[in-house]
Amino acid sequence: MAFSPDKIKTAIVSLGCAKNLVDSELMLGKLRERGFDTVAETEDADVIIVNTCAFIEEAREEAINTILELAELKKGEKRRLLVVAGCLAQRYSEEIKAELPEVDAIVGINSVNEIADVVEKAWSEAPGEVEEALSDNYGASYMNGPRVLSTPAGSAYLKIAEGCDNRCSFCAIPLIRGRMRSRTPEDIVSEAKELAAEGVREVNIIAQDTTKYGKDLFGEPRLSMLLKKLEKIDGLELIRLLYLYPDEIDDELIDTIASSKKIAHYIDLPLQHISDTLLKKMNRRGNSAQVKSVISKLKAKIPDCIFRTTFIVGFPGETDEDFEELTAFVREYDFDRIGVFKYSPEEGTPAAKMTGQVPEKVKQERYDILYSVAQRISHLQSNKRIGQKVRVITEGVSEDGIFYYGRSYAEAPDSDGKIFFTSEEPLKEGDIVEVKLLIAEDYDMTGSATGSAAEN
Repeated sequence: MAFSPDKIKTAIVSLGCAKNLVDSELMLGKLRERGFDTVAETEDADVIIVNTCAFIEEAREEAINTILELAELKKGEKRRLLVVAGCLAQRYSEEIKAELPEVDAIVGINSVNEIADVVEKAWSEAPGEVEEALSDNYGASYMNGPRVLSTPAGSAYLKIAEGCDNRCSFCAIPLIRGRMRSRTPEDIVSEAKELAAEGVREVNIIAQDTTKYGKDLFGEPRLSMLLKKLEKIDGLELIRLLYLYPDEIDDELIDTIASSKKIAHYIDLPLQHISDTLLKKMNRRGNSAQVKSVISKLKAKIPDCIFRTTFIVGFPGETDEDFEELTAFVREYDFDRIGVFKYSPEEGTPAAKMTGQVPEKVKQERYDILYSVAQRISHLQSNKRIGQKVRVITEGVSEDGIFYYGRSYAEAPDSDGKIFFTSEEPLKEGDIVEVKLLIAEDYDMTGSATGSAAEN
């Protein structure tokens, strides 16, 4: 019998970051383009793909546990294939073959475009054979393929580069995803236009280091140039920048954001620490004075800007004084969103071999302290927004059926809270409506729609 992809249902479980999610959407696009039927529920699928993350130990554990859980679905009478893709597949393919016999195929991060071929070959092979698509040929053109969006209506991620050149001493991303490869401005603008034509109103710009966009293509960063091109696209209403490094935020970029009617006044700075001693050990570019100067400039030029950052506690050699400096910095600068992480030694990274590894108990104590401080500050910052009117993109209805929920310019998808609100007018996913903010909680806010979606 001839192979019929339209008779085979495929589903993807996407783990890890938004950059991984875009790869999952690209794989779905390739499968659908080949004629495979794509479904949302793994229980309904003949082929289950797990797009994995391997950034830290917790992510690897989640990936393995997910693979084992989904492998249980293969025990029934119905034939099913289990495909492992993404970072774990790229870095640990031999271990997967040796320790996870339930896996039928392995697809690395450089082989996203081959997913349909892999599924077809694996389906045709005898049980026990493992189909592989693994390549060390790192490129950027794979991101130009068709996508099946899995984000709420009206919003999408737009990945402008892959890989990273920063070589932070704690990070395994360059070891897994290779050096930074920027997409061409033409390819990015073309995809953004397609997204807008499909009804996407908000694009969230992502890369490992968004501020370095274009340096590999033009010899210098060209993020401002790209933003000015994206601003001209009809239909796009909000352009959000994620993963900005402070040392590459120059006056031109600040002015571009401040003067734009479309670029969100939202700055995501993955700072990781503020102690110069620790920043040097982390191999981070810049220093504490530079970080503080950039933040001050941004606040002066963009008074309504929302600031998000992340910090690592318990990095090798972190002293009590280093941690106290970090805590004081967090209290002084009033970040709106703060993510706190405990240092995790990662295989192959310089930091994993450093002396002065901090005991787990001390890491946890510092995490608890900084998390508590961050939570209080976030709540105080949210309280300052009470009474404001903001445009909210509707994402759905709460379980109680009373409130709609969504996000404004101040809430990035997946990482920040939601705005819950009532509306006299029925709304659908993707509608944009003005909401008056009335109540602030630790992460979420509650309000009331002040006008119709059509008017806004």
